[in-house]
Amino acid sequence: MLGESIEKESIEVNKIIPADQNHTEELRNKLNSAQRLGNEFKSKADITFNTNEGAKTVNTTVWSVTEKYLQLKNGIHIPLNSLIDIDF
Repeated sequence: MLGESIEKESIEVNKIIPADQNHTEELRNKLNSAQRLGNEFKSKADITFNTNEGAKTVNTTVWSVTEKYLQLKNGIHIPLNSLIDIDF
């Protein structure tokens, strides 16, 4: 795990900032797999993203992936350019 572990409900969207490098394209296959795992198998993924307080990791179900965002339950959207890693 790369970042401090937090609960999904603790994600403060206004504190999410872009990662030092944009990993969107290299994570594209993992993003699609995480979405499929979440929707078809109700499995969770470890999502590490950048905030102004440092890297944070949340273990949760991915609901959808758009061109610019990763959507979690309860309408939480994480910008793809803030992602550091995804593991499942």
